[in-house]
Amino acid sequence: MLMTDLLKAEEIKKALEVFTGETFDPKKFFELVGMKAMTAEDVKKVFQVLDVDGSGFIEEEELKFVLKRFSQEGRDLTDSETSAFLKAADKDGDGKIGIDEFEVLVHE
Repeated sequence: MLMTDLLKAEEIKKALEVFTGETFDPKKFFELVGMKAMTAEDVKKVFQVLDVDGSGFIEEEELKFVLKRFSQEGRDLTDSETSAFLKAADKDGDGKIGIDEFEVLVHE
């Protein structure tokens, strides 16, 4: 499944442009691409696209490249952006983001 099967390509492009020279804010990004308005079930489909290794979690290594999973034009997150994203979403402190943690972050 491609991200454009779930989200509009033009919304992804606009959201990526916002964060080209600005610190990445996952909540703002998810709102800009239309995920905040999605059902929990559809958000979980997005999670599955982002979970590159299919482990059921988005680990720190996958987070660094999360914008590239939305579009090839996406940039890598900096180490500090990656850490902040992980901290915002990892509610149980296990060092990775589970599918339910991801859905909560999107809809917060």
